[in-house]
Amino acid sequence: MTRVLLVDDQELVRAGFRIILNSEPGIEVVGEAANGADGVRLARELDPDVICMDVQMPEMDGLEATRLIVADPSVTSRVLMLTTFDRDDYLFAALSAGASGFLLKTASPENLVEAVQVLARGDALLSPTVTRRVIERFGRGDLPVPERAVVTDLTERETEVLAQIALGRSNAEIAAELFVGEATVKTHVSNVLAKLGVRDRIQAVVFAYENGIAVRGGAVPPRG
Repeated sequence: MTRVLLVDDQELVRAGFRIILNSEPGIEVVGEAANGADGVRLARELDPDVICMDVQMPEMDGLEATRLIVADPSVTSRVLMLTTFDRDDYLFAALSAGASGFLLKTASPENLVEAVQVLARGDALLSPTVTRRVIERFGRGDLPVPERAVVTDLTERETEVLAQIALGRSNAEIAAELFVGEATVKTHVSNVLAKLGVRDRIQAVVFAYENGIAVRGGAVPPRG
């Protein structure tokens, strides 16, 4: 059973999400909060699998609540950020805060259910369009990219896989590009995430660009 916590200041929105998710076999809404502070408290008490988090809320917004939840080692929940505003500043702030998914409230009920299921499996969820926006913003130089971080634990192949992740490619596309099997790619991706200390491949994209491991244009600079 996938346990879900709803954090949104609008009662009608929470009611709608609750009806949609509770009607899906294998998903149960175990708690609700009307602000970020209560969301953090319930996340610590309930440790749900997925937290559906609104961005704009009184007392504490969803971005700060997400930062606190992700930073708490006692909480294993993954955060799905939901908003009515399709704005890049919310998107990048949510990713920087540690959210594992980003979904507009205008999405269909099927999209919401799928998003919860994806995060519950331990994957990240961003649509291809949103992923392209992440990459394009770094590519335009809108966000500062510091000197390349030294990540000596990555093997040459893992560095190649990280470069492909930074381009927003799926495991199947990476396998085709590197002429290896998808199972091998999956193993490499898991190793990369573990060595970088990030939760998912979306956070790996952000890490790669923020630390100069991937450069604008998608290439990976040589070691040394």
